[in-house]
Amino acid sequence: MTKKNKIKIKVNGKFISVNSQSTVKNILIGKKIPINKVAIELNKEILNKSKIDKIKLKSKDIIEIVHFIGGG
Repeated sequence: MTKKNKIKIKVNGKFISVNSQSTVKNILIGKKIPINKVAIELNKEILNKSKIDKIKLKSKDIIEIVHFIGGG
């Protein structure tokens, strides 16, 4: 894969390079994050998880992934 096919995005405060065709779902799968146990924010907007496989990432996008933690 050439550098032209890569974009830089920020995930939970860290910059990473991903394929320019990547979706939000690709990021979660790549990081082995269970979709049903997180909330996902893209550029300060909470995402509907049923649509994350259709949302293509753009250069400089910012993703925040928040894990749910049980307790009492």
